[in-house]
Amino acid sequence: MKIHKGSCLCGSVAFELSGEFDSFFLCHCQHCQKDTGSAHAANLFSTSGTLTWRKGRDLVKTFQLPETQHSKSFCQNCGSAVPTHAENLGFVVVPAGSLDTPIDKTPNAKIFMKSQAEWTKSMDNVPGFETLPE
Repeated sequence: MKIHKGSCLCGSVAFELSGEFDSFFLCHCQHCQKDTGSAHAANLFSTSGTLTWRKGRDLVKTFQLPETQHSKSFCQNCGSAVPTHAENLGFVVVPAGSLDTPIDKTPNAKIFMKSQAEWTKSMDNVPGFETLPE
């Protein structure tokens, strides 16, 4: 069985997910744009995996957006996104950027593209740099 390890930015929260990821979505909905402060969320979903908090469970806060299925868990020290156990939906959501171990899964789909931020629609010609440009 695969073990996926992850943590928050400050290292106060650490977790493991034992099992496989069923899907990997880049979500462009407005809720994900707001809670990431970016163009989309990059989340892995597991229906059979077991989430274990290795440290800092008491620092994890989960925000449930009223009258929606949207929730986000984060470290109360640094604000980093960490996994959410969506018991009512039957899966664990793991923010891809929170993982410390590599995954061999690529995104299955971009979802909620009708909400895609306008500024992301013409990114093909934006230059890329290995580090911060001078």
